[in-house]
Amino acid sequence: MVWLKRQGHSMPLKSTSSRYGTVAIGLHWVTAILIVALLALGLNAADAETDALRRTLLIPHIGLGLLVFALTLFRIGWWVLADKKPAPLASVPALQNHLATAVHVLSYAAILALAASGIATNVMAGVIDALSTGAPIPAMDGVPPRAAHGLLARLFMVLLVLHIGAALYHQFFLRDSLLARMGIGKLKD
Repeated sequence: MVWLKRQGHSMPLKSTSSRYGTVAIGLHWVTAILIVALLALGLNAADAETDALRRTLLIPHIGLGLLVFALTLFRIGWWVLADKKPAPLASVPALQNHLATAVHVLSYAAILALAASGIATNVMAGVIDALSTGAPIPAMDGVPPRAAHGLLARLFMVLLVLHIGAALYHQFFLRDSLLARMGIGKLKD
């Protein structure tokens, strides 16, 4: 097994009972950064006033969307086939653990549905052809999966706010080292 050194402690690739492993942590933070970029690109592309700006925003949005889709599939496979998540914190009530699990499952489902609706929108609207030929980007508002994509993006933003809010609540109010399990800070002994 490969071990990485972090703050004088060995950090395994796979998760332990108290901390996520290097692979899970890396997937989480890389995906998080890409999702923030995707949201910014997508929201701005939807409001772009010129074809040139829409094209400039859509090209990386599509590429990053496919990358997040692939990383999410890998992440799900990682949890199913290779790793186990750390045990829930004993100090966290069961209801909160169930809500956290629901937010995580809904987040994965939303990412997969966003990718599917984005791909369907681009194919049905002819966006890929337009991007490859230099033709103007076609209007997407009348394409059925486009409405689902926009709705899913807003739902995902709500889930993201819940996820980040819960992490900050644990970090600054409960001070239970929850973020340390995801590589930020030091675990309590």
